[in-house]
Amino acid sequence: MLRVIDTETCGLQGGVVEVASVDVIDGQIVNPMSDLICPDRPISRQAMAVHRITEAMVADKPPIEEAIGRYHGSPHYVAHNASFDRRMLPAMPGEWICTMTLARQLWPGIKYGNQALRHSLKLEVSPPQDLHAHRALYDCYVTAALLIRIMETSGWSVSDMVSRCQPAPVSGDVFPFGKYRGQSIGSIARKDPGYLRWVLENVRDLRPPLRQALRKYVKDDQ
Repeated sequence: MLRVIDTETCGLQGGVVEVASVDVIDGQIVNPMSDLICPDRPISRQAMAVHRITEAMVADKPPIEEAIGRYHGSPHYVAHNASFDRRMLPAMPGEWICTMTLARQLWPGIKYGNQALRHSLKLEVSPPQDLHAHRALYDCYVTAALLIRIMETSGWSVSDMVSRCQPAPVSGDVFPFGKYRGQSIGSIARKDPGYLRWVLENVRDLRPPLRQALRKYVKDDQ
């Protein structure tokens, strides 16, 4: 299962006013969920003009810390420009996949906004009729359709997509994903060298600096 998630906010600096998700299971979009959220700051006029969520609509809604629990439960979360949604939400127990990052790798030289990709790739999308673009659940349907097209076009596995969405490590000694995310490769090599060998053998498309660092530590362990 891949859980596609989207947020609407008070502005670029944060303050969630809506969260929504759909699940992608065996190429099908299922289990839609959405919640309006009482934010921790006023909604900017610019943001309100985009998503049309007003202060009155969210005044009696729960804060994001109370609502987010029902969106847990997936090992992987997918978002378009995932770094933004990930930053807006409380910590989520799972790995993240960014459809914008993957689209840039698959289709260079086009526009990468959600709606731009929907039209340029002629995605078949059936969001709820009472919503519009820039409402969280509507955008989840678009992102889910894009995710399905990415998987069909590329043949990438989930682990491939996770790997391709990892930022380059700050240094060659920092492990950027998985259960040891953020830990030094040296410390991982000391306590779990088999994991590093498994990554080298099974995770395709590792970034060259990371692959080189892993090879060094695996070689030193032999």
